[in-house]
Amino acid sequence: MPKPNFVHLHVHSHYSLLDGLGKVDELVNKAKELGMPALALTDHGVLHGAIDFYNTAKKAGIKPIIGQEAYVSPRKMTDKSPGLDAKPYHMVLLAKNHAGYKNLIKLTSAAHLEGYYYKPRIDRDYLSRHSGGIIGTTACLASETSRLIMDKQFTEAERVIREYQEILGKENFFLELQHHPSIAEQQVVNMHIRELAKKLKAPLIVTNDTHYVNSDDHVTHDQLVCIQTGRLVSDTNRMLYTGDFSLKSPEEMATAFPDLPEAMENTVKIADMVDLEIPLGENLLPEFPLPEGETADSLLKKWCEEGLRQRFSRVTPEIRQRLDYELGIVTKMGFAGYFLITADLIRFAKNQGIYVGPGRGSAAGSLMAYVTGITNVDPLKYGLLFERFLDANRISMPDIDMDFEDTRRGEVINYVREKYGDDHVAGIITFGTIMARAAVRDVGRVLGMPYNQVDAVAKAVPPPIQGRHIPLKKSVTEAPELKAVYDSDPEAKQLLDAAMKLEGTIRHASQHACAIVISKEPLDEYVPVQEAQGGDIHQVTQYSMEPIEKLGLLKMDFLGLSNLTTMRHAVEIIQAVYGAEINIDNLAMDD
Repeated sequence: MPKPNFVHLHVHSHYSLLDGLGKVDELVNKAKELGMPALALTDHGVLHGAIDFYNTAKKAGIKPIIGQEAYVSPRKMTDKSPGLDAKPYHMVLLAKNHAGYKNLIKLTSAAHLEGYYYKPRIDRDYLSRHSGGIIGTTACLASETSRLIMDKQFTEAERVIREYQEILGKENFFLELQHHPSIAEQQVVNMHIRELAKKLKAPLIVTNDTHYVNSDDHVTHDQLVCIQTGRLVSDTNRMLYTGDFSLKSPEEMATAFPDLPEAMENTVKIADMVDLEIPLGENLLPEFPLPEGETADSLLKKWCEEGLRQRFSRVTPEIRQRLDYELGIVTKMGFAGYFLITADLIRFAKNQGIYVGPGRGSAAGSLMAYVTGITNVDPLKYGLLFERFLDANRISMPDIDMDFEDTRRGEVINYVREKYGDDHVAGIITFGTIMARAAVRDVGRVLGMPYNQVDAVAKAVPPPIQGRHIPLKKSVTEAPELKAVYDSDPEAKQLLDAAMKLEGTIRHASQHACAIVISKEPLDEYVPVQEAQGGDIHQVTQYSMEPIEKLGLLKMDFLGLSNLTTMRHAVEIIQAVYGAEINIDNLAMDD
């Protein structure tokens, strides 16, 4: 019997925070093991894992289908009335091509920045304006169609389907069936969806609303949901996934829908419709405003020559040779704009009397950085190598960390926002994962185990070594105290086995302490953004540091240092008490 054709198009990873369990590589590896040609990623209202998933799937030889399970507002996305707007509808959106991917970014960003009310929401009007290259499906029991069916509003359900067919195109809108026999409502919805499909000539697909990789992950997933909702596993009245929400095999899906081979085939048809290449490794530096008649290369050379005269009383052949060498590499690599942008920020800060650090890391090896005022350390005097900072054989964006006094760092960020545009500047998201000890405590809590018992096991877990966490799987065999507990106490073993499965799962998203992205075009041309958690930045990218760098966007670190603020206060006190003016940039290194 030939293997049935099927592609999973409704899949949640751990980027659906505390609701999805599967990590991206685990999902991709499972799909490959099952012989699937493609796989979709459709996390709740976000694109957090899109680039990670895209690269992982490509490496595995599987076609990545980038999407999300979006939230659609019952009214306008700007309507935010209690009761009326608190329960948005679910809908799966998939990017068919690059235009669809860019529209998905726009939709996601607007959902977070404009439509957020309990959830990041879009509305039909916004979707219709950004529908190009998008494939839509009716998703789960929380979709508008499903809710109308459950309310017996069949005419209205028909109208809604027709409306989405109009918005996305009949060939791009699919009615979704799911197989969860333990959910009575699902069977009712499936029956009516099939009738509507026949009546409206709408294509059907089957999905499994995947929330974890393997069937036996359901126990760990249940514990994860309890962590999210603050409930105990033993609680009866709580959020519960009844049934199998794993990445099922094509054979299992065919068994679940024996009379619907065309709905199985349609999942492959959708995968075939997808033709998406995301450009990576581009130079997406913002354009530094140039005086008339200047190029970035000529202006940088001019700034270097001016700085050369200010820094050195006599320009020796060694100095000239080193500067020409560095300029040649930077020009060849196309990074002149980077130096102009960085030097301009430092100049602004110093002109405002903001204390700036003398230089950090490998950038101190650049004579260009020294003569343009970016650093305050002469690399020739200390024998510092330029190649440690920038190597023509290793194509990667320069990375100069900038230190500012912490109380005035915000002024520099405001300057960047005003110069390049508020919608061109953002912080960068970071993801906090459930680490070893926290996993033990979380599982112990949701299992209702006595605090003292859980605490004793958690304390036996070895702490990180030099900032590197030791996986529980390793600790239970190599850490003597934990191994003794694991081998001798069945309850502790059960606790640790459960914690191992949760370890490394994303728990929360936060904002990187100092990293800022500055883009050529508005950021939502390249990455989805969401609202920042306060501070000097209004928005953060939904992609973390690594994807940002892979896309070729400019990432800069603006570090706020309290010791620079302390130095400024000390200088002010010295001047007030002794009348002496001190410039910390001119202090001798051995003072």
